[in-house]
Amino acid sequence: MKSLAHSLHPSSATVRGRSRTTRAFTLVELLVVIAIIGVMVGLLLPAVQAAREAARRMSCSNNLVQLNLATHNFEFSFERLPSGVLNPDGPIRYEEVGQHISWLVQILPYTEQQALYSAIDIEAGAYAEVNVDYRQTQVYPFICPSSFIWPRDGEFGQSSYAGCHHDSEAPIDADNSGLLFLNSRVRFSEIYDGSSNTILIGELRARSIDLGWMSGTRATLRNASSINRELDGSQPNMRRGQHPPELEPGSLQVGGFGSEHPGGANFGLGDGSVRFLSESIDPDLLRQLGDRADGEVMRGLH
Repeated sequence: MKSLAHSLHPSSATVRGRSRTTRAFTLVELLVVIAIIGVMVGLLLPAVQAAREAARRMSCSNNLVQLNLATHNFEFSFERLPSGVLNPDGPIRYEEVGQHISWLVQILPYTEQQALYSAIDIEAGAYAEVNVDYRQTQVYPFICPSSFIWPRDGEFGQSSYAGCHHDSEAPIDADNSGLLFLNSRVRFSEIYDGSSNTILIGELRARSIDLGWMSGTRATLRNASSINRELDGSQPNMRRGQHPPELEPGSLQVGGFGSEHPGGANFGLGDGSVRFLSESIDPDLLRQLGDRADGEVMRGLH
């Protein structure tokens, strides 16, 4: 009888052993958890990417603030804006021939790059052998954080920012209507349309094969013909690292502004302010912003 009762009531050791037994996930439950995690990642990832792009765009704006300030400091010292490009004659062709010293070289002392500026032989020109090492230097405030272009060993340092040389597509020359062009010496008093209504600097979509920030060609100068459009008027392919074909050497084409930011590009105006302009901006308004003295009434910007 005792043995029967013992068999009907398990020992405390047996109970303790059973209490330690844990229930495992079934395959269906595991798949449900994985699916929920996938949905959450799918919902959160676009928001994270948008936040990162917003931070990059803000950092890009800060770069333009620095370049605007450096250009203003240059004007304060010399009572004129820097020349868009220094060269004996024009128009400027897209080739490694000529002096072609860009406006970015001229403002180096005002971007805490005095040592680099002092090392460059300006008279020898942007492509001279004596300047090769300096031309390969990447000045990081010259690059937008959203840009996919970073120089590798032996390549030229690039710029994501260009001065505005003209209000429409035209060769870079001494008779341009912008603020930075061939051998220009524009004073603020000559910006008759108002410095807050005139583009000084804007973004460009740099390529690793461009002639670099030292070259006063389309590598550092653009016109107010368009935003995020190719020379033929088409929309650029915005996928990472893909850019339009290289221009033929000696081309006089320049092109408009552009960026890796969706929907438009950042611009520094003559008064030091920075604005994000939509790629769908009225072409006439953009043209007005590219002309320092057209005398037309500005509508739609403010």
